[in-house]
Amino acid sequence: MVTIGEYTLGPVELGAGAIALLVIILLMMTVRAAGRSAQMAEPLAHQIGALGQRVESLSAGQQQLAGGLTNVAETQAAAQANLLQHMEKRLAQVGQQMNENLQGSSRRTAHSLGELQERLKTIDKAQENITKLSGDVLSLQDILSNKQTRGAFGEIQLNDIVGKALPKDSYALQHTLSNGKRADCLIHLPNPPGPIVIDSKFPLEAYEALRNAQTQQQLNDAARMLRTSVRTHIKAISAKYILEGETADGALMFLPSEAVYAELHANFPELVREGFAARVWIVSPTTCMATLNTMRAILKDARMREQAGAIRRELGLLYADMERLGTRVENLDRHFGQAAKDISEIKISSEKAGRRARLLDNFDFEELAPETDNTVPLVRPKT
Repeated sequence: MVTIGEYTLGPVELGAGAIALLVIILLMMTVRAAGRSAQMAEPLAHQIGALGQRVESLSAGQQQLAGGLTNVAETQAAAQANLLQHMEKRLAQVGQQMNENLQGSSRRTAHSLGELQERLKTIDKAQENITKLSGDVLSLQDILSNKQTRGAFGEIQLNDIVGKALPKDSYALQHTLSNGKRADCLIHLPNPPGPIVIDSKFPLEAYEALRNAQTQQQLNDAARMLRTSVRTHIKAISAKYILEGETADGALMFLPSEAVYAELHANFPELVREGFAARVWIVSPTTCMATLNTMRAILKDARMREQAGAIRRELGLLYADMERLGTRVENLDRHFGQAAKDISEIKISSEKAGRRARLLDNFDFEELAPETDNTVPLVRPKT
């Protein structure tokens, strides 16, 4: 079998006319293929034409795109130039501002350094004062470490407080009593209560041992030592400085330390009560000043009572002087009234004399009329 295009030939049909038939078939196929080619060529031509138009449009678009790119490039170049100019201007402003800020910072830094230098001078001066104060503290520690110098320190502080609170004639320092004992200070209070003694005591060793105790045993020993010391001072003051008929029925024990005074009242109230029972009152610098101010009021009241008679006598004399002054003022007023009357009469006589003088000066003798002679005759003063 032979297949040609759409036709299939068997072996029988292949004969003498097979070739002619084959030629015819080939011609028909050629014609059909030509028709098909023509039909296919027309859309291809249209496509080629459309492609040409698109190529032309693409060329025009490319030209427009090239122009747009040129405009964009020019715009971008102008924008870059403006941006560069703005950046340069901004950088100049920032540089100027930074320069001003740096100059201001330099001035402030210089001012701060000057103030710092002054403060350092002040600190150096304060350091010198602290060093001096440290030396004074060491000196004070040396003074307080000795019993005699510590006693002198308490007496000096007591003398200073008493001198500030009371008049000088109302107290005596280091006064010797009739029993031969010398009191640190004797206040001359009126009866009652009478002169009262102030004695300075400073149990510093016992207090320092109490403050520096590390164990309970040390604390107990220090407390026992403080009780013994204070009780000894209370008994000594009660025995030495409370004398019947010579001093008041009590005395003051001056503690020159507020810390010791506070410690006694806070942790050793029994010692304070024992002092009350023995008529020995414990005072600190603050409470001593308050007590002395009360004594000053008592002294002032007593002195006013003592001077009451003299004050009444002076008031009587003052009243008599006031009466004499009133009489003399009345006499002076009467003399002033007489003098005013005399001056008035002198003015009248002066006016008359002046009027007569003017008439005489004008030769007006006709107008001169006799007047009643009221002239007061002159009297020769008595020799």
